[in-house]
Amino acid sequence: MTSPLTTLSSPSSAVRWTPRLWGTLLVLCAAMFLDALDVSMVGVALPSIGSDLHLSTSTLQWIVSSYILGYGGLLLLGGRTADLLGRRQVFLVALGVFALASLLGGLVESGPLLIASRFIKGLSAAFTAPAGLSIITTTFPEGPLRNRALSIYTTCAATGFSMGLVLSGLLTEASWRFTMLLPAPIAVVALLAGLRLLPRSAREQNHDGYDIPGAVLGTASMLLLVFTVVQAPEAGWASARTLLSFLAVGLLLTVFVLVERRSPSPLVRLGVLRSGSQVRAQLGAIAFFGSYVGFQFLTTLYMQSLLGWSALHTALAFLPAGALVAVSATKVGAIVDRFGTPRLIAAGFAFMVLGYALFLRVDLEPLYAAVILPSMLLIGAACALVFPSLNIQATNGVEDHEQGMVSGLLNTSVQVGGAVFLAVVTAVVTAGAPAHATPQAVLDSYRPGFLVVTGIAAAGLLITLTGLRSRRSQPTLVVARSTVEEAKADRVPVRD
Repeated sequence: MTSPLTTLSSPSSAVRWTPRLWGTLLVLCAAMFLDALDVSMVGVALPSIGSDLHLSTSTLQWIVSSYILGYGGLLLLGGRTADLLGRRQVFLVALGVFALASLLGGLVESGPLLIASRFIKGLSAAFTAPAGLSIITTTFPEGPLRNRALSIYTTCAATGFSMGLVLSGLLTEASWRFTMLLPAPIAVVALLAGLRLLPRSAREQNHDGYDIPGAVLGTASMLLLVFTVVQAPEAGWASARTLLSFLAVGLLLTVFVLVERRSPSPLVRLGVLRSGSQVRAQLGAIAFFGSYVGFQFLTTLYMQSLLGWSALHTALAFLPAGALVAVSATKVGAIVDRFGTPRLIAAGFAFMVLGYALFLRVDLEPLYAAVILPSMLLIGAACALVFPSLNIQATNGVEDHEQGMVSGLLNTSVQVGGAVFLAVVTAVVTAGAPAHATPQAVLDSYRPGFLVVTGIAAAGLLITLTGLRSRRSQPTLVVARSTVEEAKADRVPVRD
């Protein structure tokens, strides 16, 4: 693989940040930014879309769910495809599809076509996300340089999400179509820059063939899992349809595991999950994103339905969290180098639990500066610490030819966690819905949902605490060495 890195003579500074290296990172950051931007923008535009295209509430739900279905269902396949067919090629093709689907979504005149365009965008993101992350982890050597790159990369997701909330409030005032069209020109610019800047990578020489059964089973099980969770609140968690769907998911996953254990070239090498640090990273990702998605959902309802705030007002209330993440982008990597990922993840989850618990104090006449703002700042600090650290911990100690697979696995954990826990929070709030919907009664029905969100974050904290080590490591080596040390402690070989 050719690389934009420039080698120096000093071993303590093996590489420096050249303009080409910055350009490579910016292209990858643009794709991550677009993924987050697209997710956050569509929510505010849904009422306008429903009015313009005459769509029912259940149909509107699928504008969101179709993206989640394509994204969460195909991430495992996307990650392994990047390893096998070349990360650069997969990233650029998927980014081009994303641009075309964005254009289509802004021009359609029917609900089914809009839903189809959203599914295609989710599908393309399922390939750009793991391919982009694996390009970073194979271009930037493990240690301080990669940590800095990953902190900037993951910060772009939070920045895109925050900006999407604000932009959607502004663009929807003109037309909801602008929220669909905006990602298209950004994706085209990133694609043209990527053609010139992204390093080429050789395809993996796979003499054992391709794991087609594993690809089919893995994709089918993830698609069915996400579909079942998304539909469960509407169909009923105890309904025959939901229970049978979960049973089918269990059977598919069981067969998938059996196939992967026997495959000479598995879609997911199960041995990677024997590492304690890897398992904690995956579970941490589930708890982190699952709690945040549930919190954002309930907080948006609280601000708009109970307080009567506009979409833009609500977006601005969330902005301090995103702004805190954005300004910390270049500093998190150095903090990770010094303290290691387990400590930062634990600290971040502690901030998150505190922020969610503080938000339980809200009432029908809240003081923004006393309650909401402190919660947002704590949650922003948590996101700044946890998300980059999870990406670093999951990809450290993994060989280059498996970086796409691990990246796909981590992104799958994020998406499945978001889908599952959002459905759980929704079910808890719906179960407590008052017969007489007075504002105070509705707020009281939200509180159990906020308690569930806080509990999910607390579970993430407890999982992370099991990985803390009492010994101090050298500052500049702590992260690069953490996976190897934990693998030894867990008696895990680097390879099966």
